[in-house]
Amino acid sequence: MHPEVRSTSAGSCPKCGMALEAVVFSPAERTWTCPMHPEVRSASPGSCPKCGMALEPATIGLADLAAAPEDTELTDMTRRLIVGTALAAPVFVLSMAEMIPGAARLIEALSRTTFLWIQMVLATPVVLWSGAPFFRRAWDSLVNRSPNMFTLIAMGTGAAWLHSVVATLFPGIFPASFRDHGGAVPVYFEAAAVITVLVLVGQVLELRARQRTGEAIRGLLKLAPRTARRVRGDGREEDVPLASVLVGDRLRVRPGESIPVDGVVLEGSASADESMVTGESMPRTKAPGDRVTGGTINLKGTIVVRAERIGANMLLGRIVRMVSQAQRSRAPIQRIADRVAAWFVPAVIAAAAVAFVAWSLFGPEPRMAHGLVSAVAVLIIACPCALGLATPMSIMVGAGRGATAGVLIRDAAALETLGAVDTLVVDKTGTLTEGKPRLTHVGGREGITKKDLLGAAAAVEAASEHPLASAIIRAAEGAEPASNPARDTGRAAPAVRDFASFAGEGILGTVSGRRVGVGNEALMSRLGIDPGDLKGPAATLRERGCTVSFVSINGTAVGLLSVEDPIKESTPEALRLLREDGVRVIMATGDNAATARAVAGRLGIEQVEAEVLPDRKIAIVKRLQDEGATVAMAGDGVNDAPALAQAHVGIAMGRGTDVAMETAGITLVSGDLRGIARARLLSHATMRNIRQNLFWAFAYNLIGVPIAAGALYPLTGWLLSPMIASAAMSFSSVSVILNALRLRTTRI
Repeated sequence: MHPEVRSTSAGSCPKCGMALEAVVFSPAERTWTCPMHPEVRSASPGSCPKCGMALEPATIGLADLAAAPEDTELTDMTRRLIVGTALAAPVFVLSMAEMIPGAARLIEALSRTTFLWIQMVLATPVVLWSGAPFFRRAWDSLVNRSPNMFTLIAMGTGAAWLHSVVATLFPGIFPASFRDHGGAVPVYFEAAAVITVLVLVGQVLELRARQRTGEAIRGLLKLAPRTARRVRGDGREEDVPLASVLVGDRLRVRPGESIPVDGVVLEGSASADESMVTGESMPRTKAPGDRVTGGTINLKGTIVVRAERIGANMLLGRIVRMVSQAQRSRAPIQRIADRVAAWFVPAVIAAAAVAFVAWSLFGPEPRMAHGLVSAVAVLIIACPCALGLATPMSIMVGAGRGATAGVLIRDAAALETLGAVDTLVVDKTGTLTEGKPRLTHVGGREGITKKDLLGAAAAVEAASEHPLASAIIRAAEGAEPASNPARDTGRAAPAVRDFASFAGEGILGTVSGRRVGVGNEALMSRLGIDPGDLKGPAATLRERGCTVSFVSINGTAVGLLSVEDPIKESTPEALRLLREDGVRVIMATGDNAATARAVAGRLGIEQVEAEVLPDRKIAIVKRLQDEGATVAMAGDGVNDAPALAQAHVGIAMGRGTDVAMETAGITLVSGDLRGIARARLLSHATMRNIRQNLFWAFAYNLIGVPIAAGALYPLTGWLLSPMIASAAMSFSSVSVILNALRLRTTRI
């Protein structure tokens, strides 16, 4: 009601008292972060004070569709590259002039001083303007005591350029060890300029490649339509911007249109393609009462939807938020790169110093000149950019790939750990089963009608969020009548007071002056009620896999309700895939033992923990962990949240409760357990990709640094040019990103 009110945390509006909702911030309000150091936060674009990399938006929101902000970093680097290339090219040609037929005569016509001044005038803007971002980042790294790749680049190009400027302006101050056989002091304007241009090429390629890592999020955002067709109270319809849609609005969705918000179908029927959000290819039929998801496509039929979640609260908004969070998180394997980076830059500087001293003492003439070239080559080729990019680039692409397959990765640690999981603890209701139970039996004792029994139970269940409650309420309203009581059910439920819920047991409330309890034998025991002769029929129903709830009124058990929750069609295949992958599956459910065993028997699950409360589920997970197992927990309810948090990896069903999704490390959008098998494939592929990146980053430096220092010179007489070192450094960074991008096509 008051969109100008903003808060950094949940709460209520200070003007009207309504609960605050999450919003998707505009580009001007967003926070920027570093892909290599996600703890770095900034209110504006810039570079990371730790590694010097360009900061990226911490989150991408629906507002970005309209704003489409320009990538200022890429634009700036491209501009500097164009200018730098135009000026560096003639410097390079002039430096090579003696080897070009006809150009030597031009050099002879010019004095050496003029020749050097031309190079200096052309190279200086390249180094000081085109390369200015590198020097700024190097200075920041020194101020923050965090030397990085730009520290090395600035030292290398700065040393080459400064030496050349001094040699041009004051050649007489250099001793003989700096002079060639002709008595001239060598200059390296072409090296400083070309290295700067090559690093810029690497930066531009890197920035463009990094843009591609966000394609998964941008693809999801494009699913949201720009407008919605609102049905007004008088029946008239109008097209309005999506941002103006409010909770409770009625929206018409026609064939071929994207469903604009999360909501419930009020009128009509349609076939919805949810593949881009859930990863499932088969369309789903939507009828009145069914939920629809914003961003999915209405293939045929016209429906009217009541908006229930809008903006960032939509499933699509939460998916984008979770993927963004995952892409900025750090995998445990990143610690390897972090430990190396802590000493890497100082070690490289030391190696460059050793190379300079060794060449100046033992190298051929001009010793100092050879020493300078070797030191610059070491500084340039050893830039740790590839090492720093190895893990975050793979995580970014992997998390995006998972999102397109309906697997949301909350953090990199969960993605890494999932591949090592050997034990899966699963809840039953809503995880193995549909979570949409059907009432199959209503049995009351003499003196109470089935209509009264069902009406009382439905009234108290109206205050519950348990999946079984919906089946009882639907039957009481006549939408899904029980098979046993014919159609003599009541349609309106009275209000409930003094409601109480007992996790894993049942509920209690006062309805029309009567104290009504609905739950299992544990609840009856808590209330001091003996079900008596109702236990026999209850046991028979449980053997068939039904969930039985006793109903008590004013301290007396008066009947029972039997609800059956169908097993998901995909569950048997999912469990087969997990067993073939070496994962042990254990069912842990709050349901009674007979029902749990019946379901487990149909699914081939050998180990069952039944009638467990939330604290028991945690105890089961802890026990398995103490036994040395790497445990994943899959569930969908509030009562599963503690166990999801305790497990090495928590896996929530996307159609479950918000609490479960917020607690879990991985969310299966469609609630299909086959997503766990897909997530494990993604985990293996991502970790394999990270190890490849780390291997090549380490190998590149282990091979490149000795060569740059001149290790091959005694054998071959070959000394690595700083320009070749710069090209190799840029290629290593780009190759790591290109390897990470291969994850986009991984089959899962």
